[in-house]
Formats: sequence, C-alpha cells, structure tokens
Amino acid sequence: MASVAEGRLAGRNDLTEAIRAEALWLRRRSFQMVHEAQLGHPGGDFSAADVVATLYFGVMRHDATRPTDPGRDRFVMSKGHCTGVFYAALARAGYFPEAELVTYMQPLSRLNGHPNRNYLPGVETNTGPLGHGLPVALGIAIAGQLDNAPFRTFVLTGDGELQEGSNWEAALTAGHRKLENLTLIVDRNRLQQGARTEDTAGLDPLDDKFRAFGWHVDVVDGHDISQLLDVLGNSPKGRGKPHCIIANTFKGKGVSFMHDNVAWHHGVPNKEQFEQAMRELVE
Repeated sequence: MASVAEGRLAGRNDLTEAIRAEALWLRRRSFQMVHEAQLGHPGGDFSAADVVATLYFGVMRHDATRPTDPGRDRFVMSKGHCTGVFYAALARAGYFPEAELVTYMQPLSRLNGHPNRNYLPGVETNTGPLGHGLPVALGIAIAGQLDNAPFRTFVLTGDGELQEGSNWEAALTAGHRKLENLTLIVDRNRLQQGARTEDTAGLDPLDDKFRAFGWHVDVVDGHDISQLLDVLGNSPKGRGKPHCIIANTFKGKGVSFMHDNVAWHHGVPNKEQFEQAMRELVE
C-alpha cells in the first residue's frame, strides 16, 4: 500500500481509485470485526468509510512511525461509537498491526468500543459521549493558531450528534476566532439511533446554520472520492474561516439490506447476512 506522500505523487485518477479500494477494504474489514465480536455500529462505519479513507490515504499529513510528531495533521473521530472503521483505518495506515483487529471488543483488548488515546497510537482524544469531539478539536486548532503551526485539524461528527449543544458553542467560538486550520466533516446520513434525524430534532437548513456561525460551508456527496479530495485537499490558507463539509451519505452504504436502514445503527449480522454483505462488497 502506498503512503500518503507517495499517493499524492500519483495521477489523480490513480489516487482516486486507490482510495476507493481502501474504502472498500475498510467496509469489509470493519464488518468482519463487528460480525466476530457481535458488537458494533456498522451502519455508521459504512457511511463514514469514504471520508475516513480519503483523509488517511489521500489528504492528511501523518506518519504512523511518528504518531506524536508535532507537525502531523490531527484527526478526531467525534462519532466515537464507529470504531470499526476507525480502527481498521489506523491499522491499515500502520499505527498497529492489522492482525490485532481480531481482538476488537474482546476483554483487555486495546480496541475498545470507544477509542482511547492511552491505548492506541493515532487516537488524538477519547470520544464516545457525543458532542465532545468538535470542542476538543476546537482546542487543538486554537493551539495551532496560537503557535502559528502548519498542521490542520479534522473532526468527523455524526449528524444526530449535532443535536448536542456543545457543538454549537464550539462552532460559535471557531467562527469568532476565524480558525481556518479547523475542518469539520458532518456524516449527514440522516439517521440516528432509532429514528431519522429530522423526525427527532430537525437540523435543516444545516448549511445555513454553519454559515450564520461564520463558517465556510461545502455540501458534497460523501461517497464521491473525487469530490472529497477536492474539498478536503484544498488549502484553507487565506480563507479566514473554519471549514464545514456536509457530506451527504447513506448508513449501510454498499450493502443492500443495510442501505439507509436505521436498524443497522448498531445492528450485528448473523452468518447469512455476513456472507451476503461480503458478496456485495466487491469492486
């Protein structure tokens, strides 16, 4: 597997196809982890897989051999229940051996149901209680701004998670401080535990809300690697605003019986469902 730096030297089409292949691998491997553990949140893993793959294998400056390098780009997985795709990406990027993924959710495993920075390299902060990731990422970005540091801070939230007020306090402060080094990606799959987001507490017009808080906003297809490369890869320098990317996605993307199905927020597959998913998750 090519490193991020090597990938950037490749042609755009080659890079896009390489990231698409990584996203497929993340879906397959994370679903296998959930199946073996009989625990997890595969619907959200699948909706976020293309965003996570684009960040780790096409955009972020990071080196798994130097996980605390001060110049690294930071990634915060605010929707911390989606550890299947997150751990799979960290392992694939070389932060720990891929063989360790078989310990997912097992007693004494480093691969908890929620990520813990004290256990795993590459985890910037503990997440799980929703609404914490963006405030923490805000603090990281403020530190970078004060130090005039070159790193960028990326944070991925769920859309239902934005019903937590702490996110909007952070959004207000980020706009006030003009944190152009902060990028928020909203996994806009429109489903949360047990219901649709708009039936629970409506978020639309979500783009206008962030613009009103002083953010630059892009709305993209969160499963289109080329679009994700465009909006995530462009330098934010000179924009003078934090960046919000609303990535329209589908929970369970890639598997017919999971697609846009709220039951797979934290569903686990039986043997037949697992085998069907593996047949469908092919190039």
